[in-house]
Amino acid sequence: MDRARQVDEGWVTTGTGLCERVVTSLSDAEFAEPSRLPGWTRAHVIAHIDGNARGLGNLVTWARTGIETPMYTSMEQRDADIEAGALLAPQELRARLVQSSAQLADGFNSLREEDWSVQVRTAQGRMIAAREVIWLRAREVMIHAVDLGGDVTFEDLPDDFLIALTDEIVARRGTLPDHPAIALQAGEHRWDVSGEGAPALVDGTLPQIAAYVTGRSSREPALPGWL
Repeated sequence: MDRARQVDEGWVTTGTGLCERVVTSLSDAEFAEPSRLPGWTRAHVIAHIDGNARGLGNLVTWARTGIETPMYTSMEQRDADIEAGALLAPQELRARLVQSSAQLADGFNSLREEDWSVQVRTAQGRMIAAREVIWLRAREVMIHAVDLGGDVTFEDLPDDFLIALTDEIVARRGTLPDHPAIALQAGEHRWDVSGEGAPALVDGTLPQIAAYVTGRSSREPALPGWL
């Protein structure tokens, strides 16, 4: 990853602001309404964003101290925490989101230059440099700001972020077995995913392509998960 760290930090700030804007705009009753993620209410998504900040905070602690600190104790516990968080009173859930986001930002600020190169393990088991934790948070808050089902869409996300996001997802999709071959076109930007069959052309605006590759579009061909 060769982007300046400050670029990803800026995206975290933008995405966090979008999430908090949507959450603040929701009435208490709207927390229990469906989000744009199947099977999850808005409260589930908020609890997940909150839990992600706390989990990534564990990786920041790992980088700062050198002591292995897993992101989650287990994926089962992560899921249980989301379910429990979704049952909290909206006022408490709002406060938790603001608190955990601020604590993660403080954690980033606490790292020394050499700490950013420390290897830590993601929830999926990948070893990454701590510097990539900032990108993981940027991706989380940007995408889930849309998933909350408020007034934020992919159109509201910065173009440079959408390009970086699509670059990453296309690279991952190219490694998946039985993935359909697709050619993605957004203006001057083009991506190719190798896979099964002749490539299907999917064109549109940059936000439309980003929504498609993240699995948040009904366009064909349908795509499997990428995380």
